Amino acid sequence: MDLDGREVAGEGVWTISQLNRQVGQLLESQFSRIWVRGEISNFTQAASGHWYFSIKDEGAAVRAVMFRGRAQAVGFIPKPGERFEFRVNVTLYEPRGDYQLQVESMRRAGRGDLHEAFLLLKEKLAAEGLFDTDRKREIKAMPLAIGVVTSLAAAALRDVLTALARRAPHVSVIVYPAPVQGLDAAGKLVQALNEAIARNEVDTLLLVRGGGSLEDLWSFNDERLARAIVASPIPIISGVGHETDFTIADFVADLRAPTPTAAAELCCRTRQTCLNQLDAAFSALGTQHHRLLERASLRLDRAVAALVSPQQRLQQQNERLQSLKHRLARAAAAPQEHRAARLALLRAKLAHAQPRLPELRSEVNQQMQRLFSSSQRQLERQRQRLDAASQTLEALSPKNILGRGYAIVRNDEGKIIKNALDLCVGEQLGVELGQGSVRVAVLQAHALL
Repeated sequence: MDLDGREVAGEGVWTISQLNRQVGQLLESQFSRIWVRGEISNFTQAASGHWYFSIKDEGAAVRAVMFRGRAQAVGFIPKPGERFEFRVNVTLYEPRGDYQLQVESMRRAGRGDLHEAFLLLKEKLAAEGLFDTDRKREIKAMPLAIGVVTSLAAAALRDVLTALARRAPHVSVIVYPAPVQGLDAAGKLVQALNEAIARNEVDTLLLVRGGGSLEDLWSFNDERLARAIVASPIPIISGVGHETDFTIADFVADLRAPTPTAAAELCCRTRQTCLNQLDAAFSALGTQHHRLLERASLRLDRAVAALVSPQQRLQQQNERLQSLKHRLARAAAAPQEHRAARLALLRAKLAHAQPRLPELRSEVNQQMQRLFSSSQRQLERQRQRLDAASQTLEALSPKNILGRGYAIVRNDEGKIIKNALDLCVGEQLGVELGQGSVRVAVLQAHALL
């Protein structure tokens, strides 16, 4: 403590961050997964899918958040002013020191058992793959008949009939009545579906009902009805409640419509759309027909141009006959003319090819004289070359060199000795002279200086 009584900072003093962190840990440990009841206000659905709202009662309010994964499992969008029971974790937002509730699940106040049953059945059927899109059947775009499964007294039936009469009066509508509310409503709905499937007289079935509370729509959360929808060979469109209402039937149906009227709009194309398509088809057919007629007209014109009268045809055939007669006459005379021309040609070739013996004999004698003269000249040139080569060879002959006083020395093996150092004292040598040869022995050997 200082003189003014203030506490000096030390180990016992916490920062605000430390305090908020400690308080947050305390809240999370003491208030984990508790149930609270209250009314929703200031509801906001962010672009990320998270829900932000306040939970209040008569005396207080607290901020709450429900993250996207948890919100998608709810199956409906809450409205401000509605009362719910929330399963929450209490957390503290440390930067501001505000505490808030993280909502894990929610159920309508006083109807928690129904909501829990809805979530359990939804989780069970989803695990079996009954919600998978690849399982669902394609809705026929142009059905001949539409079946409606609903109550005869339901306003949804009037909405559907009004929409179909306005949009597609050409489509037949067959109603399979069944109660849509009450203890035995789910069983009656299953019976109506089975009847429609057995009669097999419609292309698409609409399962519709107007809006209401969770209890009012509970028949459409029945497992028997869900499995009947899945087993139906006829595509089924569900239009139960308002846009924010979700039932198990919506998840297993082949297509979910936000309202009964929307179901009637999604089950088929409008009459005007069909008429427009029909007009387009007729227009395309007319265009194609016109083109076919044009091509046929062109072929007809070409055929008419190629067509001749019988008189013209006879004239053409007569002219052709005269031409053939003329060609036949020429063909008959042609062989004689051809043979005469060929004979004259052969005679000319024979006269040209007949040998001229005196001329040929004179030419042979001339060629022989030229050949003899050429061979004499060639022989003389070869003799001169031989003499020159003999003289060169004689000049280069070793005999001439030996005649000038040189000698060729060989050892006993006949090899010529060129170096005195290759000899040994006493070795016998043969010496070839210009005139004769001698045998000598080596007395001494030394190299030239």
